[in-house]
Amino acid sequence: MKGKIGNLKLENYKPLRDIVFEHLREAILIGKLEPSTRLMEVQLADELGVSRTPVREAIRKLELEGLVEMIPRKGAYVADVSVKDVEEVLEIRTGLEGFASMLAAQRMMKEDLGELKRILEIFKKAYEENNPEKMVESDIAFHEVIFKATTNKKLMQMNNSLREQIYRFRRMYIVEYHKSENLIKEHEDIIEAIEKRDGELAMHKAMKHIKLQQEFIVEQTKAKKSKY
Repeated sequence: MKGKIGNLKLENYKPLRDIVFEHLREAILIGKLEPSTRLMEVQLADELGVSRTPVREAIRKLELEGLVEMIPRKGAYVADVSVKDVEEVLEIRTGLEGFASMLAAQRMMKEDLGELKRILEIFKKAYEENNPEKMVESDIAFHEVIFKATTNKKLMQMNNSLREQIYRFRRMYIVEYHKSENLIKEHEDIIEAIEKRDGELAMHKAMKHIKLQQEFIVEQTKAKKSKY
């Protein structure tokens, strides 16, 4: 774990415990701290250059968010990702993305469609440069434009409530998927359906896109667990 989580970014307007919490949370979400990694207060405090108190408080808060698991007589560990977790979260996302794409096909403004195409070009460039972090970033932006185009605030709130859980799966998918060029084609298909104002087709393409992610991540999660 030593040296994995990077330097702490201090901000004068935030309490130290919040800064440590956000830093560790990001390290978990982007995979710097992998599932089942033991979180040792002394090592983390030493690496971040803080006392053990804000680290202890951050770990407790991460436990409440489900990102950390406390194991009796063993300590704190980054929570594992179960097959059930993947299936439940991505089943919900499949429905949300499908519905959002259907509404977007009906309501998306011309400038938002242009933004989708621009983001796709960024994704393509990141793929060509083998830059998974940029791919994740542009993938998030792509889907956010679709949800924004629905103009449905409740739907956007539902999507936001799943944002962090989806982030873990999204990064796992993009980083480990060996046919990432397929993602480009899937995004192109969604854009084409939206541009045609074909809500049913847009919904179908978006749901297929997420369903393929679900199948791959479930397969990878099962494979990883079989090693232990």
